Amino acid sequence: MQILAIETSCDETSVAIVQDGRQIISNIIASQVDIHARYGGIVPEVASRQHMLTMVPVASRTLADAGLSFKDIDAIAVTHGPGLAGSLIIGVNFAKSLSLASRLPLVGINHLEGHIYANWLSEQQPEMPCLCLIVSGGHSDLILMQDHGNFRKLGNTRDDAAGEAFDKGARILGLSYPGGPAIQATAAGISTSMTLPRAWLKDSYDFSFSGVKTALLHMVEEKKEISSSWIKEAAAAFQDAIVDVLVTKTIQAALRLSVKQILLSGGVAANSKLRSRMISDSPLPVLIPPPILCTDNAAMIGACAYYHITAGQIDNGRLDVVPRLAFAS
Repeated sequence: MQILAIETSCDETSVAIVQDGRQIISNIIASQVDIHARYGGIVPEVASRQHMLTMVPVASRTLADAGLSFKDIDAIAVTHGPGLAGSLIIGVNFAKSLSLASRLPLVGINHLEGHIYANWLSEQQPEMPCLCLIVSGGHSDLILMQDHGNFRKLGNTRDDAAGEAFDKGARILGLSYPGGPAIQATAAGISTSMTLPRAWLKDSYDFSFSGVKTALLHMVEEKKEISSSWIKEAAAAFQDAIVDVLVTKTIQAALRLSVKQILLSGGVAANSKLRSRMISDSPLPVLIPPPILCTDNAAMIGACAYYHITAGQIDNGRLDVVPRLAFAS
């Protein structure tokens, strides 16, 4: 089964073709990072307008890159939430138009569930039950996955998500946007004795990163002279604090629940410190997609869609955008 998948939940326009939920035939991503960097964050209206400009060219390039035409496609999948309403509308309306014109089945995919399925695009097959950590700009979720379509949310963010905290921390330190890559680059190779607080939220699988961000802000405000070396140490301490909480709480939950594997996903999963700490500290096997599949992409949507379609879950013309679409319970 060859699925043409579309992802436009935020500021990446992506179209992919995925075969049988495991093999990427083509995966094209048009990023808007340079456009939004001048504003220090994503401007929703700018994002949706850019999706309109790039949607058709990206889809055409995806088919050309795969050497396929629409007669080779079996189904269409698209992210319909959560995400920015204007961005989601572009992708969903384009997908519905393609489905209607080609008479191909259409399935809507939850963006967060899609992130988990990026792990099915690697050579190693994930084993269930598994514990999934989804970390991105808007989400920090711990999800127990018992089987395909069987998810239970264990915890989420109470305030700032990990990616949001990285963006805000980078802004406090005068670094560029997006904050995650900027802090990682600034902290690279730095060993520091500087420490920032961790919010452990005892007896809970929830996360909170607002406190460490505020502590960083106070530390900057109290510093009379800020040197480049001090900024590097502060970035390292900030990154260490976030990674420490993510890794420790994830491993504790995985051991208590006796899962077979830990799956990492989401844009923050591209962070090298998080990847190395999770692998080195976990007594359980850890699967992490390559960085390009951690950030928003359509291949993960196509992988996820395969399991929806084989379970008979088709949406077709009923599909609509749900900007605050929930995932798991």
